Amino acid sequence: MDSNQSTASINHIAISVPNLENGINWYQEVMGFIVIRGPIELTSSDIQVGKALQNIFGSRFKRLRIVWMSSSNNVGIELFQFVEPKQLAEKKQTEYWQGGVIHIAVTEKNIEALLKKVTKNGGRQISEIWELDRKKHYKLVFCADPFGNMIEIYSHSFEQFHANR
Repeated sequence: MDSNQSTASINHIAISVPNLENGINWYQEVMGFIVIRGPIELTSSDIQVGKALQNIFGSRFKRLRIVWMSSSNNVGIELFQFVEPKQLAEKKQTEYWQGGVIHIAVTEKNIEALLKKVTKNGGRQISEIWELDRKKHYKLVFCADPFGNMIEIYSHSFEQFHANR
């Protein structure tokens, strides 16, 4: 990479949920994300963004609801509820073999406590808690929100986990 070129930073992540209110409540109560805008409804006939939304989602797109949230380190989270056409179903398993985004990851020192919160609030545990570095106590676990979206919980930052190994 050219030394004058900066690296891109993660701006936000978009997650589709079948019920926006349930999604907002879950991500607020369990993950601690805060609402910074919305929720609002956007349609294909909207003068400002309608044509852009149809360009992005295709000609079948008619209507969605959206809320903008923020994590503690200012990464944005957009929750989408597709209304027309309606989201087909909640995901039961991530189809990693289909390609694309597999999961989002959050950092929480006490992963056991967050995992307990996830499962007590309609989410589910997918993997065991794995301690990948016994000296440094680096742990991770995979779980899912109540809508089937996979979430990985790291006990330490991404850089701590992977740099200089």
